[in-house]
Amino acid sequence: MTAMRIGILALQGAFAEHAAMLERLGAAHFEIRQQRDLEQEFDGLILPGGESTVMSKLLRELGLFVPLRARIAAGLPVLGTCAGLILLAKEVDGGTPCFGTMEIRVRRNAYGRQLGSFFTHGALRGVGTVPMTFIRAPQIESVSGGAEALAEVNGAIVAARQGNQLVTAFHPELDGDLRVHSLFLAAAEQYAAVSA
Repeated sequence: MTAMRIGILALQGAFAEHAAMLERLGAAHFEIRQQRDLEQEFDGLILPGGESTVMSKLLRELGLFVPLRARIAAGLPVLGTCAGLILLAKEVDGGTPCFGTMEIRVRRNAYGRQLGSFFTHGALRGVGTVPMTFIRAPQIESVSGGAEALAEVNGAIVAARQGNQLVTAFHPELDGDLRVHSLFLAAAEQYAAVSA
């Protein structure tokens, strides 16, 4: 296996749970909290769940927005879950896009308060049936350009991919199933091999 390291955005939200999944998979990782953290080499980036508007504001205030967006646009593999999905979306219904690198339109808090959190199983293309935990989750309303839907629940798109970018509206870090993270790490390993 090619030596690789994953950066986890750790400004707010469920970053520790992603770190635990990477540890189970034997993948080296570190937290990104400030500009100097970006001086380290890394082959993949995780944008965790949390509050997308808070994360977007902090990314800009801490000087992380421009360098991270440039790396994503240049092909750095990225996994965005829940709020992380919103950060990558080109269009945000009722909100302002952050990175805007992925050709998807999303609706924040799409399930409302009554269905704010729920659990199901669903088919994820190329992976199989996986557990899906939704917490005040967004929905992908549409994909365009190079983006493709990977999973749907009740007719709504809940996972998508575009090149180096993989997003889920659910929280794969909360269910103990390692396959979504493994899919992401396969892309990061390939990136590390090319970059070496």
